[in-house]
Amino acid sequence: MDLQKLRGEIDAIDTQMTDLFVRRMGLCAEVARYKKENGMAVVHQGREREILSRISALAGDELDSYARILFSTLFDLSRSYQSMLITEASPVEGKIDEALRSTPQMLPKKAVVACQGVEGGYAQQACDKVFSFADIMYFRSWEGVFSAVQKGLCQYGILPIENSSNGSVNGVYDLMRSFDFHIVRGVKLHVNHSLLACPGADLGGIKEIFSHEQAIGQCSEFLKTLPGVQITVCENTAMAAKLVAESGRTDAAAISSPVCAAMYGLRELRQGVHNTDNNYTRFILIAKNPEIYPGADHLSLMFKVGHTPGSLTRVLARFSALGLNMTKLESRPISGADFHYMFYMDFEGSIYDPSVRKLLCELEQELELFVFLGAYQEE
Repeated sequence: MDLQKLRGEIDAIDTQMTDLFVRRMGLCAEVARYKKENGMAVVHQGREREILSRISALAGDELDSYARILFSTLFDLSRSYQSMLITEASPVEGKIDEALRSTPQMLPKKAVVACQGVEGGYAQQACDKVFSFADIMYFRSWEGVFSAVQKGLCQYGILPIENSSNGSVNGVYDLMRSFDFHIVRGVKLHVNHSLLACPGADLGGIKEIFSHEQAIGQCSEFLKTLPGVQITVCENTAMAAKLVAESGRTDAAAISSPVCAAMYGLRELRQGVHNTDNNYTRFILIAKNPEIYPGADHLSLMFKVGHTPGSLTRVLARFSALGLNMTKLESRPISGADFHYMFYMDFEGSIYDPSVRKLLCELEQELELFVFLGAYQEE
């Protein structure tokens, strides 16, 4: 047979498979109604194992694994469809609807905002990029920022979560599951690091450099040129600059922003010490309650899947099937549960798209843990 005839046969089979799929899902709906009337659970793992064993025998050794993948996917779709029919309402849908109703058309120009660090830090610079007039509350730690937002001490908090050259800010991701918050805006800030020191200092006399661990990683190539210099981690790049200024030491320096040089009376011993000029840090603006502003085209989720082969793959496949572009997937270990992970996902999509809303509702009903973190614009 030539290729055209082979493709024609495949098309005919695909049509038959589609008809059978529609019939199968119709029967699943009948099963869902029966389960709802009789208070039965959606999942019946024993029956699924029986079906997989029967299908495996029918498919033969060569196609065994492929048949199992196909029918495992069918089971996922069936469970999703039945859950949607059985569940009266999805909490995430109510949360999204309420946010869309209550959120104003524009983010306020003035707000009380929590930042980690001190004046001159990159968090403050990101905050100034978002708000025209911000009353900033400074905290020593990222945990303090999360806590201030959750307790209602401030309207918003701003936190770094990713750098283009040094990766994720793991400390922030580790704190996410401990607090109730919602992402309302994303901000990308160009980060420009300089080596700052007190007047009278010179590069050859520097014995100790202070900075935040992320900035140290972003300037690793420059630091390799200074063998023997002690590197000391600080809570914030601006705090490092302030510490050096207050010490008066001419043998100490800070990796910080040029803004801090003028603010703390330091001079730039070396400009542009970061590894690459394409150095951006991504910040998130968080609030206690969900706020969804017009134009929101980024969504963030936190979830946990079952500790079974293919469980994550099957979740990700559903985003691919809808043509949704996943921009980030971060995994962090769950304390007290060996080799179990919490996943954080960012993807591009519209919260107004019914298929996106439906997917979120289905995932909330199916997954062991699911948290909708927000829908927002990113500047």
